[in-house]
Amino acid sequence: MNDKSNASPDIRRDIERVSPEVVKRAAAFQPAILADVAGRRGTMHGRIRALAPTMKLAGPAFTVEVRPGDNLMIHAAMAMAQPGDVLVIDGKGDQTCALTGAIMVNACKVIGLGGLVVDAAVRDSLELIELGFPVFSVGTNPNGPTKFIPGRINWPVSVGGVAVNPGDLVLGDADGVVVVEREKAESLLELAAKKLTEENKRIEGIRRNEALRPAWLDSALRAAGVLKAGETL
Repeated sequence: MNDKSNASPDIRRDIERVSPEVVKRAAAFQPAILADVAGRRGTMHGRIRALAPTMKLAGPAFTVEVRPGDNLMIHAAMAMAQPGDVLVIDGKGDQTCALTGAIMVNACKVIGLGGLVVDAAVRDSLELIELGFPVFSVGTNPNGPTKFIPGRINWPVSVGGVAVNPGDLVLGDADGVVVVEREKAESLLELAAKKLTEENKRIEGIRRNEALRPAWLDSALRAAGVLKAGETL
């Protein structure tokens, strides 16, 4: 019998996730669009990148905190996570060894997870790229990890300089990863759709050799003191 009353306080099993509908709608947008409408916040440091530029992910965060160089709690998280979850791993930016590789990522794919975001190194990169499962990391290292140091699951973490709470929306592509608070995610989708429409319209105008200079440029230059009142470029 699985007695949850005996569970470690460092492991939280029940979390509230961003809804599958919101994830599906958000996945239609680039992280850049969501970051813009979120106030240009929530993007992870650029050190965390997709192993291949074609990799994309979208899903609720399933957070993991490990000690540098140890992946015990990642194995535990994989045993607990639900299909669609994105493992977001606070590995302290360590690159002295890999926290995951081909064996674990093959398992993640079979489990049906939505991807891995690892603030640490991974290995077997060519195999992972061929596998096609979305993996975002700070780099690679052939050295393997240890598996005996405790950590925490589904507690708030800091990954790539961004606070991530369990259940938050995580979106990644070739540009990087953005995190949006679960409670805020749905409210941004309409704004994201509007911004995407506006950007596409502007790009179409540029390609027609129209409106090459932004309409706001002169007023912004005046506000910055570069141009005087009434002066234009």
